[in-house]
Amino acid sequence: MQKERLVLGGGCFWCVEAVYSNVNGVLHAISGYTGGKRANPSYESVCTGATGHAEVVDILFDTQIISREELLDIFFVIHNSTTLNSQGADRGTQYRSVIYYETQEEKELIMDAITKAQKNYTDTIVTEVAPLGEVYPAEAYHQNYYQRNPSQGYCQAVIAPKMQKFMNSFPQNVG
Repeated sequence: MQKERLVLGGGCFWCVEAVYSNVNGVLHAISGYTGGKRANPSYESVCTGATGHAEVVDILFDTQIISREELLDIFFVIHNSTTLNSQGADRGTQYRSVIYYETQEEKELIMDAITKAQKNYTDTIVTEVAPLGEVYPAEAYHQNYYQRNPSQGYCQAVIAPKMQKFMNSFPQNVG
């Protein structure tokens, strides 16, 4: 097993975590916060926009099962990377489209993935690419939200369609 890490944000972390938790080769997907200026932010403080953090998912994956490029392909299908600081009705800087990198090689792979994904959009991709700082896990009630609350309204209206889109677009990666 060869483990690598990918941290990204594509709107509400419940959506992103739900999808990546179901990707074959993903060992864990943890909702959290990064990209801001305050240590140990809370959900309430992040929602104000004052901390600068994004809602993200910290993904640990096995590169012998799935590649970083495949994970990025999924990312660009399950959210709208052309809308600045919003996904659907979720609005604010915490919902920005963002991919974090730890090495120059990772940054180059991300930039290549953006170039590839841009071919599927008429609007310009606005996904931020930034060096990874400390990731703070979100509160326990945010973890595995979709799995624990599949009948909840937001889950049915927003997350379930993203899950279906993932399963339809990447059947070979459903775990």
